[in-house]
Amino acid sequence: EPFTYRPARALFAGTGREVKVNLAVRRTPKPHVAVKYLEPDFTRLFLDGLRGLAPDGGPDPDYRGRELARNAAVGALALATGLRLQEFSSLLAWEIPPLPSRPAAVPIPFPVPAAIAKGRKFRTTWISYGALAAVHHYLEVDRPATVDGTGWRPPARAGEPLLVTGPDERGGKVNGVRRRWDTLAPAERRRLVAPGGGTCILAAKVGGGPFTAWASVFERTANRIRARHEPRFPHVSPHRLRHSFSMRTLEYLVSGHYRQAAEVARATDRGEGPDAALTLYLTKADPLLVLRDLLGHSTVLTTEKYLHKLDTTRIYREAYECSGLRDGRASDAEAQREADAEFDDGPDGTEA
Repeated sequence: EPFTYRPARALFAGTGREVKVNLAVRRTPKPHVAVKYLEPDFTRLFLDGLRGLAPDGGPDPDYRGRELARNAAVGALALATGLRLQEFSSLLAWEIPPLPSRPAAVPIPFPVPAAIAKGRKFRTTWISYGALAAVHHYLEVDRPATVDGTGWRPPARAGEPLLVTGPDERGGKVNGVRRRWDTLAPAERRRLVAPGGGTCILAAKVGGGPFTAWASVFERTANRIRARHEPRFPHVSPHRLRHSFSMRTLEYLVSGHYRQAAEVARATDRGEGPDAALTLYLTKADPLLVLRDLLGHSTVLTTEKYLHKLDTTRIYREAYECSGLRDGRASDAEAQREADAEFDDGPDGTEA
């Protein structure tokens, strides 16, 4: 018997009798969970807040924070890469990709070491030129002033210091033994001591140690913006920046996806390309597959379920409309007029 019952007494027409009541209940569906992300205008407000700036771009006279370059660089990195908190707070200074010699509109590949990734699965995401330039500026100017020459050592409860010598982009000697960076777990990385002193973690705090309290920094920044400038500004957690990356990246992918699709369709209409060209393109460059790899999801089904909680309808609608306009198709207003005309019948019931 798959069900559980309890005894009860039923009363009908003045007569009572003993009955059994089935305790099974139909499960109620969970309410749809709306994943929150930052729209572009709020993203700009947030990054300006991390820099200690007011909404107009000028210095915020009431702000008394420190390490503005560090906070802004890491905040921009999180928004531009979609890294999780453990991932971007465990990056080493030597793991940041080199900055291209010239600004580029296309994203720059950004490897995520397996040792700090969720599920210990290596992946490559990407980063914008502007965000990478901000990180390099922090590495070259502000970070050395914080860590160089400090006598920082990890606390005794974390374990013995791991002294690094001869570091490069792939690895270095750790206590005299050559190690690859991608084999070091987050706890080991926080014990690394650079040759010139201080932590090897990308983000450093006063005194030379690693800085990892990003949830607090982001929340305080959001609270300050909400209290002084924009009452509608939401709470910001590290994972909300990942959601914002997902939406921005999907918009980037879909707009390019539909642009290429419109161009292929136009060439096909002129007889300049086979009908299969569009299908081939859609198969090889599906935005969901690209986003799956960037986010590190195990399957595209995970990405689909994740995006189901985001407002993606607008992205696809706007991308389709833009691609149609570029391809010479009717505008939204023209399409509406054509649809309305379908219901304009003449006096005798024929089309007007």
